[in-house]
Amino acid sequence: MTNLLPQPTMVDVILRREALAAGYTDRDIAKMVRSGLWHRIRHGAYVGAQAWNELSNADQHALLARAVLRQARAEMVLSHISALPEYGAPLWGLPTGVVHVTRRDRRAGRKESGVQQHQGILMPDDVVVRRGVEVTSATRTAIDITTVADTERSLAVVNHLLHEEYTTLEEVRGRYSSMERHPFTLHTDLVLRLADPRIESVGESRTFFLCWSQGLPVPEPQVIVPDHGRGEVFRLDFAWPERGVWLEFDGKEKYVKHLREGETVADAVLREKRREDRVRELTGWRCIRITWADLFFPERTAARIRALLG
Repeated sequence: MTNLLPQPTMVDVILRREALAAGYTDRDIAKMVRSGLWHRIRHGAYVGAQAWNELSNADQHALLARAVLRQARAEMVLSHISALPEYGAPLWGLPTGVVHVTRRDRRAGRKESGVQQHQGILMPDDVVVRRGVEVTSATRTAIDITTVADTERSLAVVNHLLHEEYTTLEEVRGRYSSMERHPFTLHTDLVLRLADPRIESVGESRTFFLCWSQGLPVPEPQVIVPDHGRGEVFRLDFAWPERGVWLEFDGKEKYVKHLREGETVADAVLREKRREDRVRELTGWRCIRITWADLFFPERTAARIRALLG
């Protein structure tokens, strides 16, 4: 082998034709894969195995999508599920084994070799560049995701795009109303009615959806409780002020990702307990906490909330 290529990195997908041009043979490529130095992303596309193994599921999908674009024979942009990693949007419950692209030539789409091609009319504002790759805009992505995912999963994505201010509800609704055709958008209207930029995480989106789907009173997200005596402000995940109840979603991030400097998980739990006690003193409200496990049993969890609401 001559003119050896450098080991592929996150942004350096090596295609078979490039490896052959650099002096590799198909036998050499197969040997690199067998030895564990290279990872085969898809047919004819490779990346360094160590780099691949260190990537998150979202970035692995992003790299797979880039390989698809580089091998494509038609002009395409990443869309639907495959646009989400470029916005840091959650992939909760979404299949990542298939790359979604929208054709720019408006020809009929098809699904083959792990690629779902979508047919659609892309307006100039529907396409942006993120991390060096063309993807559908956040506004268009918010609409598109509702065509391939159910209401709950779509809501988690749309709330993320709104909360991070990549788009607004007004922009999404405006673009949706201007579309000539609305293919498979049974969920879109509902998602846009439920979406709220104040909701910050997948767990909170699922909690809000649980309340709606189980017929509970709609809670107010991110309710502010000022503590004038101590000069603090407490922000509650959800509350029913008129019923004297608030709800906290206890996800992993609250006790791990958001640790303060020098703080242990145990310290964070005690801090949260003190916070709850103080909010109770200030408001006289009752608190209910739910976790990821509770979301898997919506009827039972809704019964707990309903009982506390009276």
